[in-house]
Amino acid sequence: QVQLVESGGGLVQGGESLRLSCTISGRTLSRHVTAWFRQTPGKERDLVASLSSGGNTWYADSVKGRFTISRDLAKNTLYLQMNSLKPEDTAVYYCAAEVPVNRWSKISSQPPYWGQGTQVTVSS
Repeated sequence: QVQLVESGGGLVQGGESLRLSCTISGRTLSRHVTAWFRQTPGKERDLVASLSSGGNTWYADSVKGRFTISRDLAKNTLYLQMNSLKPEDTAVYYCAAEVPVNRWSKISSQPPYWGQGTQVTVSS
């Protein structure tokens, strides 16, 4: 059984940092493309950052230069380091995973495996 468990969300002020973690069980992280999505009420879930199984990264324009996606294969854990947070980053953040088409592909829009979500709130 595949399970993704996020942690690290919270309430911070603008300009501060947070690191989200996503521990994956039931799957080997190195064989999957993984990603972070975020969603605000009434809006679709948006892709924030993707990490291919081969190590390529992709970022949404809104977070480039501020967010960093990474992984610890020994711990089977995915991370999202978020710096210089802005109020518009406020959302529920979800980690996701899927078996990739190839080692360099970005995650699809509907990966099969999802975490439960963690709330990030940035005050102005």
